[in-house]
Amino acid sequence: MSTLISDLVVPTIFTPYAQQLTEEKSRLISSGAVARDGAIDALLAGGGITFNVPSFKDLANDSDRVPTDASSTVFFGGSYASDPTPNNVDAVTEVAVRLSRNQSWASGDLVSVITGADPMGSIAQRVAAYWARRQQAAFVATITGVFADNAAAPAGSEHTQNDMTVDISGGGFVDGVTNFSAEAFIDAAVTMGDSMEDLTMVMVHSVVYSRMQKNNLIDFIPDSEGRITIPTFLGRQVIVDDGMPKTGSVYDSWLFGAGAVRLGVGSPAVPTEVQRIAGAGNGGGQEVLYNRVEWALHPVGLKYAGTSPNGGPTNAATSNNLAAAGSWMRVYPERKQIKIARLITREA
Repeated sequence: MSTLISDLVVPTIFTPYAQQLTEEKSRLISSGAVARDGAIDALLAGGGITFNVPSFKDLANDSDRVPTDASSTVFFGGSYASDPTPNNVDAVTEVAVRLSRNQSWASGDLVSVITGADPMGSIAQRVAAYWARRQQAAFVATITGVFADNAAAPAGSEHTQNDMTVDISGGGFVDGVTNFSAEAFIDAAVTMGDSMEDLTMVMVHSVVYSRMQKNNLIDFIPDSEGRITIPTFLGRQVIVDDGMPKTGSVYDSWLFGAGAVRLGVGSPAVPTEVQRIAGAGNGGGQEVLYNRVEWALHPVGLKYAGTSPNGGPTNAATSNNLAAAGSWMRVYPERKQIKIARLITREA
């Protein structure tokens, strides 16, 4: 008698287990670029496609006052001299957007990989690895949209055009000029001014990573448990992903600060279920595992400015989807408050 998914998967156990594994497998979360946020979790638990996330601006850099020793005169029936006018604290409203995603797998594909004493764990490992990759793809789409907005003409004083980007790609490849280098990386980091050290990680395509290695720019440090080594560049953790944007031989490399993007995780009405299809396979029968997720990947200091479809935006660069320029708008007033930067290079 063959093993069926319905014999193995208990949704109330499987769903949180797979979710936990997804976060463990995500290089973005382990790097700190994406930080889990309980407040956004709570927003996803309610209704709505978009969510207002209010926050206070930093105190303005107004000139300070110097006190005097002159005393105010008090008159009978009169009043004190005028007190200095206090400054106020302004607030801004960021907007996060719900991402509703799902996928399904036929039992034959999943059961074939079940080994050992923990078959449900084997299924969860496969599902979690899938969602970790899809979460990273949604992240790439989101940041692509953020940079597309930054490259566009601003709406009013929203931002200074391309103040987050250094582009050395030129019109054609010139070795040592258009490709990745420590100098170009520092130029991208310094778009943050004296907050450049807040950028603690860099995400690159494997082609760019190979250039970094050839230039002896990569150091390796052991993780906290000493089991694996983590690539670093000028003290920043390196994340390698071939989903990074590229056009021909022109590549994006992205710099991030810790918590540059906030992650909310919600719970769909039915996160996991198994469907039995008796007539499939000419009556041989089939089981299908369905898994659904609810996320919000929110770049700090921005708002989702698109009009989302009811199921949430896709990863596409088309109108109202994550990678589109019109889907994002900066609401934080200072460049330094957006812990993201980009270097564009042309590689051989």
